[in-house]
Amino acid sequence: MIEQNTRLGIALMVATTFVFAVQDGISRHLASEYNVLMVVMIRYWFFAAFVIALASRKAGGVRTVARTRQPRLQAFRGALLAVEICVMVLAFTLLGLVESHAVFTSYPLLIAALSGPVLGERVGWRRWTAIGVGFVGVLIILKPGWGVFAPEAAVPLLAAFLFALYGLLTRFAAREDSAATSFFWTGTVGAVVMTAAGLWTWEPMSRPDWAWMGTLCLTGALGHWLLIKCYEVAEASAVQPFAYLQLVFASVIGIGVFGETVAPNVAVGAALVVAAGLFTLWRARRAG
Repeated sequence: MIEQNTRLGIALMVATTFVFAVQDGISRHLASEYNVLMVVMIRYWFFAAFVIALASRKAGGVRTVARTRQPRLQAFRGALLAVEICVMVLAFTLLGLVESHAVFTSYPLLIAALSGPVLGERVGWRRWTAIGVGFVGVLIILKPGWGVFAPEAAVPLLAAFLFALYGLLTRFAAREDSAATSFFWTGTVGAVVMTAAGLWTWEPMSRPDWAWMGTLCLTGALGHWLLIKCYEVAEASAVQPFAYLQLVFASVIGIGVFGETVAPNVAVGAALVVAAGLFTLWRARRAG
């Protein structure tokens, strides 16, 4: 049993969010130059190799880690995450890092809202109020107004919904399978799905961009490794609020590297979404 160390867990979560923000910045660059499916496919090849390597070091090896009594659920989870990543990377190219992440931070609220019908968990009126406030924040960010709603504005919201559903299915799968088993299926199924979709979009990549692609793969593996270590040393409820720092880091990269700006409505809406999300985490921790 690994001793709990909340301070170390928080530091690891902060490092995780920074690495994932860097990964998102590289994804934004590559997806603006090459097909999104190809970029995500190559990233998944490395991810699959990473999870297989981790599984081979466990007792019983890959065969034991891969064993599950719910293969359809695990396969659907893996495919769902691959689709979500493609949608989110597409959002980066359409809206930039700042606005995409401002909307995407609503996913914990979606998890809270869907946990009742999907998992049978009880959601009290306080959390429902927070969920409502959070989605007011999303509307402030998206500014639907009276005119025609811009379709690209819905892309990061779709990504948030897909990721929330993935998170709920992961919790459902955890009733039968270990985290190592779910992680293995996530990487391997995602690689199969993305290879089937992405090989048709293959195009030559410049040498500098291959270097960026390699960095993207390394940051992906490093981010997941840091996250695993984070949850090993600290309770999820203690470190989860710090996951919102990814919005901060991604915004800094978006502004500093890509010349994006933070519109007042995005700042106000994101503040509402984050505040509502932190409140739902706090209520869930008290209820637990």
